[in-house]
Amino acid sequence: MFEKVTPPSNGQKITIDNGRLAIPDNPIIPFIEGDGIGPDIWAAAQRVLDASVKAAYGESKKIIWFEVFAGENANEKYGEWLPEDTKKAIREYIVAVKGPLTTPVGGGFRSLNVTLRQQLNLYACVRPVRWYQGVPSPVKEPQRLNVVVFRENTEDVYAGIEWQQGSEDGDKIIQFVSSEMGKSIRDDSGIGIKPISVTGTKQLVAKAIRYALERNRKSVTLMHKGNIMKFTEGAFKDWGYEVARDQFADETISEDEVWEKYDGTVPEGK
Repeated sequence: MFEKVTPPSNGQKITIDNGRLAIPDNPIIPFIEGDGIGPDIWAAAQRVLDASVKAAYGESKKIIWFEVFAGENANEKYGEWLPEDTKKAIREYIVAVKGPLTTPVGGGFRSLNVTLRQQLNLYACVRPVRWYQGVPSPVKEPQRLNVVVFRENTEDVYAGIEWQQGSEDGDKIIQFVSSEMGKSIRDDSGIGIKPISVTGTKQLVAKAIRYALERNRKSVTLMHKGNIMKFTEGAFKDWGYEVARDQFADETISEDEVWEKYDGTVPEGK
């Protein structure tokens, strides 16, 4: 099944049952050690994770770790930065842990992190943000902060579509936009394209709303710059509201509907 790695024989796969993870007592979890400080981080993280499982479950449960490769150690082992073995293992075992991977700034190969997201459709970066007592904070009431950020991970700027300033292809784009679309771009510009799709928007917003409902959270806020970028950022907002209306109508109410209920009007700009 794999070219240069062998899965552990003493564990079981995590599966998906009715849209939820079904986790055995001895799940096999692939891990990528990572580059740079990755080995140091992974050595500490593995100890913490194993100790946490033991503290919670004693000897009845245990993670079975399965090393796969990406980045510098993958290039040494396979002659490529992101081998098929690694992608196959993550698809097969559902859950994986990844350390930081080398991505040169401004040159070299494209981001391995973004490549993994795009090829495995890891579209949601889910980041809980809250304050823990005793931790210094620059804000006055940090205990009131408790949000979870769902960042789209595969398109918009993360699509990675760009052309270098002065390159032949970059100049072609500038000329096309100028002559065919009537838009002015400085000749000495680098060019990037940020696609935002119905598909990418709706899968992310649905995941965020479902998360909020399952955990009894009060609201979901769509962050965008639709006052300037109406057909990408603004469309993200519109498509997100469509998800709430079409898939979660019995469980959600939009901001506009709140204002209409309050006094029968929607304030300008809402």
